[in-house]
Amino acid sequence: MDTNASRLMKTPAHRKGWIVCLVLLAAAAWSATAASAAEKPDLDKVVAGGLDWLAAQQSSRGYWMDSQQRYPTAMTALSGVALLCEGSTTTQGKYAANIRKAVDYLVSRSQPKTGLIGDPDHDNRYTYGHGFSMLFLSQVLGEEGDSARRKELIDVLSRAAIFSGQAQTAAGGWGYVSAKDIGHSGGIADEGSTTITQVQGLRGCRNAGIVVPNEIIDNAIKYIHNCTLPDGGVQYSSNGGGGRPAITAAAIACLYNAGQYDDEFVPKQLKYCKGKLDNLSGSGFGHWHYAHYYYAQVMYREGGQTWDEYDQQITTKLLSEAQSMGTGQWYWSQGYIGSIYTTAINLTILQLPNGALPIYQR
Repeated sequence: MDTNASRLMKTPAHRKGWIVCLVLLAAAAWSATAASAAEKPDLDKVVAGGLDWLAAQQSSRGYWMDSQQRYPTAMTALSGVALLCEGSTTTQGKYAANIRKAVDYLVSRSQPKTGLIGDPDHDNRYTYGHGFSMLFLSQVLGEEGDSARRKELIDVLSRAAIFSGQAQTAAGGWGYVSAKDIGHSGGIADEGSTTITQVQGLRGCRNAGIVVPNEIIDNAIKYIHNCTLPDGGVQYSSNGGGGRPAITAAAIACLYNAGQYDDEFVPKQLKYCKGKLDNLSGSGFGHWHYAHYYYAQVMYREGGQTWDEYDQQITTKLLSEAQSMGTGQWYWSQGYIGSIYTTAINLTILQLPNGALPIYQR
């Protein structure tokens, strides 16, 4: 039988030289491809390492804080959501212990008299933490099997929903603090991003069986409508401030969470967002990660080719920005609030296809 080796022996010298060159070139190309593949982060590896890194940053008391040791309520809720997206619960999964500690901490921050989840004495933007906490705890409630803990969570979330209703401004939005505290806090009357945080948290509560009066959501939807400019951009507040891509993306997610899929304002808001956010390398606006935290939710709800194209682009970008700890752990350092915030948000985006949380499901 004529083997490859014997054929090569019978080949003229000049042809043997070409064959050797081709073999060497193929080997070099394969080596370069293998090296490139080895250097390119793998999605599953980065997500798993990112979750491990995030879990390792949790304090012994169960909270996370930003790079300047601020906003423990908001950072804990956002980090808890990222861990829930992996599929773990308070009783099952790799991060069950971390999630339980986060729940314990946030329950401990529930103010007995007001229902606020947070610390009004040390947090001048406590509505963010309150809204994110309602979102996180409402997703936990649906999977909580312990009757005593379920009763406790129902109480915390019921009082939290009442607080949000009382904190709403006459315009239908929310500021950095409750409407009752605006006068002596120096805070603005209302602001789009805090409004979206409240509505998504309240929607999570309602989905979990917590009573949320319809008028609270209805007034918030009217607020979003009133803040939508002719070009589809949602302005900073009811007092103006110009259209903001981040707030507009959040507003669409908010309308979807409120069940307003056919809202007449959505098409022009989507068009505005596509013009500002589809180019992922663009940075001509503030709060990039916050914008795509909500825009990713919108694109995922859209589904089909719209989601597939966006998913491929956002995944490629986020993987390129992930930083290796050299120990199998990954994190993201960009973002003005710090690595906990950015890592938690990016992990949530990358795990949306898991469909682990009702609030993010199609």
